Amino acid sequence: MTEIDDTDRAFLRALSADATLSAGELGRRFGLSQPAAWRRVKRLSDAGILAGRRVEIDHEALGFGVTVFLGVKLAAKGRVSLEDFERAVAAIPEVQLVHHVLGLYDYRLRIVARDLSDFERILRRRIMTLPGVGEVEANVLLSEERRPGPI
Repeated sequence: MTEIDDTDRAFLRALSADATLSAGELGRRFGLSQPAAWRRVKRLSDAGILAGRRVEIDHEALGFGVTVFLGVKLAAKGRVSLEDFERAVAAIPEVQLVHHVLGLYDYRLRIVARDLSDFERILRRRIMTLPGVGEVEANVLLSEERRPGPI
């Protein structure tokens, strides 16, 4: 495990809020030179703590007004490999996240859709036709109070 200090934690908080911050800007914010800030970011990246930079897309602004969390229980785990299901579900662009979980369901998917009828189309034509799909349970997102950030 890589040791991190308070400055590293501050960098992680700042980058999680705005992944486009340059090493120069990080240095100015936290009293370091640009090269020193760059070395810290590189060390965090090399250690796997910073695993990439992402842009947050506002799905609603693009016309995707419905987010659904879908629990999927595979019908027969022995007949269909988990890899076959994962490969097939990853090809559906509306599926934003695929989590293999323990519990009542085998997978938890985050799906975006234009509206409920669009979600029904995705469910009937795309999800229910995937290899091994048995039971599903849908939960529609009403609001999101907190977005993931650094620990």
